Amino acid sequence: MHAIDVPVTPRNWDLYLTAVVDIHFQDRIVHVEPRPPRTAEGVFPGPAEGATVHVITAWNPRGRTASPDANAHAHRLLLAEVRRRGLTWWPAEGGDVRGTHREESVAVVGLSDTAARDLGRHFGQDAVFAWTPDAWRVLACDNDAASVSGWTASERGCSTGPGRR
Repeated sequence: MHAIDVPVTPRNWDLYLTAVVDIHFQDRIVHVEPRPPRTAEGVFPGPAEGATVHVITAWNPRGRTASPDANAHAHRLLLAEVRRRGLTWWPAEGGDVRGTHREESVAVVGLSDTAARDLGRHFGQDAVFAWTPDAWRVLACDNDAASVSGWTASERGCSTGPGRR
């Protein structure tokens, strides 16, 4: 009998599976929540057909709560890296559905899943999100573990959106 090599998920995996994300586009905020697989409700705001929107944070590396100053510094470094790569990005926030925990993030297009995982791993993250027209995925940064669900997206207006980066 041979052992099956199954990727191990991070200890906070269940928190990632229920996390919600707000993406701040120039004229609106899109709120994304996970739903059962094969559910896609609302409008996918991807900039190109078939593009993946990856959501990545640099906050609280290795699952440990960092100070506000440390999180702000890490976020500035993430933004500098995204800009250095010439990626299209928008400000985002991810957190729990109740809104008691929020992390400043970026929503980017132009990365493969592997590159998004690598970027998350570089900033000490357990996982990143990948949003496509047909799925909302949680991708582990340290291995190939992934969870696929559906999504629902709702929009609300934004009077002072920062715009496309």
